[in-house]
Amino acid sequence: MQEEIGGERSMATDYDTPRKTDEELHEESLEELKARRAEAQSGQVDLDEEEAENVELPGADLSGEELSVRVVPKQDNEFTCSRCFLVHHITQLARGEGAKAVCKDCA
Repeated sequence: MQEEIGGERSMATDYDTPRKTDEELHEESLEELKARRAEAQSGQVDLDEEEAENVELPGADLSGEELSVRVVPKQDNEFTCSRCFLVHHITQLARGEGAKAVCKDCA
């Protein structure tokens, strides 16, 4: 049964139908989320052939690759944070000194 309200048609509400509890609604939403996650993790990807050539897969064998990085020793105007263990410029020092120095991010 349809009713016309203000020129628009809307379906009539059946107040005799059983209503769902909050728990049932919660379970349904969990099921929907699980289904979406399963779809997202399905492994099906829509790529063009050109795009597919540049995709790196996780766990790819990089044993033949070589990485060279120049390591610079800690400078006189730097300190190592005792919480995050990152080297920061002295302007980031919040408190402490030496082995007890703490950066502003960790303070």
